[in-house]
Amino acid sequence: MATTTKDAYYIPHKAQWPIFGSIGLSTLLAGFANFLNGASYGSTMMIVGAGVLITMLFGWFGTVIAESESGIFNDQVDRSFRMGMAWFIFSEVMFFAAFFGSLYYTRVLSEPWLAGNESFSLGATRQLWDGFTAAWPNNGPAHIGGLEDGKFEPMSAWGLPALNTLILLSSGATVTWAHWGLLAQNRAQLIKGLIATVVLGFSFVIFQAIEYHEAYTEMGLTLGTGIYGSTFFMLTGFHGLHVTIGAIFLTVILFRCVRGHFSAKHHFAFEAAAWYWHFVDVVWLGLFIFVYWL
Repeated sequence: MATTTKDAYYIPHKAQWPIFGSIGLSTLLAGFANFLNGASYGSTMMIVGAGVLITMLFGWFGTVIAESESGIFNDQVDRSFRMGMAWFIFSEVMFFAAFFGSLYYTRVLSEPWLAGNESFSLGATRQLWDGFTAAWPNNGPAHIGGLEDGKFEPMSAWGLPALNTLILLSSGATVTWAHWGLLAQNRAQLIKGLIATVVLGFSFVIFQAIEYHEAYTEMGLTLGTGIYGSTFFMLTGFHGLHVTIGAIFLTVILFRCVRGHFSAKHHFAFEAAAWYWHFVDVVWLGLFIFVYWL
């Protein structure tokens, strides 16, 4: 562990955790690829890779937390952390923009082309999909997936999706309330707000799992149900993954707050978690409107 002064930028020595992370992530992805292709060792590779990755996360985060609590980080390090988190969230914005873009392309452009809309295709696609009409949601001209004869039930916006919207918006309010408690040096409010946020976050994940089970078992809506199924599960699934990561992130912050970490002036780790959580909230609003409602 390196030393620093208030005028020198802190640089850690012998940082072995990035190497461990690379090994773990590579093993996990290689195992997943082999698992999808039916290899018997694929699941074992996934478990080993996940184990290495989790070990890396505990080790690396623990090292950074210890360094932060020891007071060796100066203002320049704090600014670099903020810039890094801001760019990370920007990259996540671009990630979801690609999926929202694919949804837009499918609904606004490709469907009219396949339906032979003169303004889009000059009628050429009528020779490929005669009789196909542009309507959303659908599983494509070939009616791929579904229960019988390509039939499926689209996911309604009301019910679990609406409940999850209320849950996630409420969690955004509770994490903000917790932040106010931290700024006011009211640790009881801080911890209560974080507990509420974590409970709401994991509740969202549970309800989404119930929604997915219903879609697969009763509605004929799966990842293989044509273009609607693929866009639905790619967008909502990746968002659910981000909610899970964010809830774990906030759980770690909660444990740190219980141990007395952070002050009104020095609490960027909390702010980073809050930034990420608000980003998750905003993405979900877009999903609810464009995937479930419209």
